[in-house]
Amino acid sequence: MKGVANVQEIKREDLQRLLERARPALNEAEYEQLKAALDTLVYLTQLLGKKSTTIQRLRQILFGASSEKTAEVLKAMVKGVGREGSSLDPGGEETAAASAVGEPVAGDAHGKAKGHGRNGAQHYPGANTVCVAHPEFKAGERCPQCRRGKLYPFAPGVLVRVVGQAPLTATVYEIEKLRCNLCLEVFSAPTPAGVGAHKYDAGAASMIALLKYGSGVPFYRLQGLQESLGVPLPAATQWEIAKNTAALIKPAFDELIRQGAQGEVLHNDDTTMKILGRVSEGLPEAPQRTGVFTSGIVCRCQQHTIALFFTGARHAGENLARVLAHRAQGLAAPIQMCDALSRNVPAAFETIVANCLAHARRKYVEVVPQFPEACRFVLENLAEVYRHDAHCRQQHLKPGERLLYHQQHSGAPMERIECWMAQQLDEHRVEPNGALGEAMRYMRKHWKELTLFLRTAGAPLDNNITEQCLNRAILHRKNALFYKSDQGAQVGDTFMSLIHTCALAQVNPFDYLTALQANAAALSENPGQWLPWNYRGAGLSP
Repeated sequence: MKGVANVQEIKREDLQRLLERARPALNEAEYEQLKAALDTLVYLTQLLGKKSTTIQRLRQILFGASSEKTAEVLKAMVKGVGREGSSLDPGGEETAAASAVGEPVAGDAHGKAKGHGRNGAQHYPGANTVCVAHPEFKAGERCPQCRRGKLYPFAPGVLVRVVGQAPLTATVYEIEKLRCNLCLEVFSAPTPAGVGAHKYDAGAASMIALLKYGSGVPFYRLQGLQESLGVPLPAATQWEIAKNTAALIKPAFDELIRQGAQGEVLHNDDTTMKILGRVSEGLPEAPQRTGVFTSGIVCRCQQHTIALFFTGARHAGENLARVLAHRAQGLAAPIQMCDALSRNVPAAFETIVANCLAHARRKYVEVVPQFPEACRFVLENLAEVYRHDAHCRQQHLKPGERLLYHQQHSGAPMERIECWMAQQLDEHRVEPNGALGEAMRYMRKHWKELTLFLRTAGAPLDNNITEQCLNRAILHRKNALFYKSDQGAQVGDTFMSLIHTCALAQVNPFDYLTALQANAAALSENPGQWLPWNYRGAGLSP
C-alpha cells in the first residue's frame, strides 16, 4: 500500500552477523559507533512492540524526562486555558500549581543579598581557616585615629580562596646519604615519620573510592587525569587499593546491615546492572535468571537513616529478605515502601506494604497532553497532599501527630480522587484500556497501599528517597558501564553504602573512610562505635 513503510521483524542475531561481516571494512571507532546504533535500533523496536509504550514515554527514554513538578507539567495549560477548570478552591491559585513534592510557592524567596557568591564561608566546613592578624595594631591599644578610645576585637572580614590541585598528589623524598671515602660506610638521613611503610596512604584510598563509587569516575579516566598532571596512578593499582580497602572496612558495612534491619520504615527498589564475568548465572532457587540488578534499600531507624546497596542476580525483595534476616526477634513488622512490583516484597518476612504515590502520579504526568483537564484534577489534589506532608516535616511532627494531621487534611483530596476515578470508570467516561484508564486502574488496584499514610503512623508517601539512592549506582553504570566481576560488585556495594549513608547523615565521607582505615583493628572489635554518626566519639579517629 502506498505510503505505508515496509516494516520487517528485526532480530539481534541477524544484525550481529551483518555487523561481523562488515567489521573488516571498519576501524575500531567506526565499528563501535555502528554497533551502538544497531543496539539502539533493536531496543527501540522492542519498546515499540510493547502495548504500554506511549509516544510521551518514548520521548522521555530518548531525550530524558523533563521536570515532573505540577507547575511545569501544567504550565502550557495554565497559559492557554487559565484557571477556570481548576478543581481546587479559587483562592488557592498560587498554591494549586505548586510542586507535588513540596515546591515552594511564590513569595518564599530567601532574599539573599547578591554579589557574594553562591556559597558563603560557612558553606566550606572542610576548608582550612587561616587567621590573619593586623600587622600594626592589637586589641587593647589606643586608637591611632582619635587617640582616646581603645581597640577591641570586631567581626573579622572573610575571604574565600579556592585553589586547584590533582585529586591525588605525591611527594618525592630524597633521603640524603653520606659515604666515608675510607671505610665506605654509608650514613642515611632518617626517614620522615609516617613515610616509607606504604606508598599510598589511607587518604589516597579514600579519594579513589569517592571518585569511583561516589562520583562515578571510572578507574581509566582517573588514570588519564593523573598522568596528565604528572602523578601517574594506573587503573590496576586503583583497583588493588579499592579491593584491599573494602576488605579492611567491611565490618562497618556489615554493621550497617545489622542496624538497618531494626528500622521502622524500609524503602527498597532496584535498577539494572551489568557484571561481565559473573561467577554464577543465577540463584539456586532461580537457575534460569540471568539478569543482574543493583538493589537500593534505605532503612529509617529512630535516629538515623541507613543506605544499603546489593548487586547480583537477586531482586529488591530478595535482598530485603537478606537484611531482615538480621532483625531482632520480637520487633513489630516494619513498614515497607516500594512500587507495586511483586518482586519487591520479601517472601519469607512479614512487612506492612505501602506503595509509592509518586509512581501512581507519574502515570498521569505522562498523559497530560492527551487528557489535560482530567490530569489537572488528579495532580492538583495530590499537590495538596504533598503540601500537607511538607508542613509536617517543617513542624517536625511526630509520627502519631503526622498521621492525625494527614487524616484531618489529606483525607479529603484523596477521597475526591477515589470518587472521581470510580465515577469515570463505572460510568464509562474513559476507555479502561487507554492510557488514562490504565493510570486509573493502577491507582484503584493499589489504593489500599497508596493510602497507608492515612491509617498507619510513620508510613511515607513515596519511594523518592530510594530513587535518589539508586542514582549513585546509575551514575556508576552510565560512566563505567559495568562491573568486571562479582568481587568488583561487592567492593562497589560496600563503598556506595558507606558513602551514601554519610551523605544522609551529613558527614564528610573522606574523613570517615580515612578514619576507618586508620583504626581498622578497633573497627573489627567493635564496629558499632565506628558508624558515620558516632565514629568521632570513639576517641581514636585521626
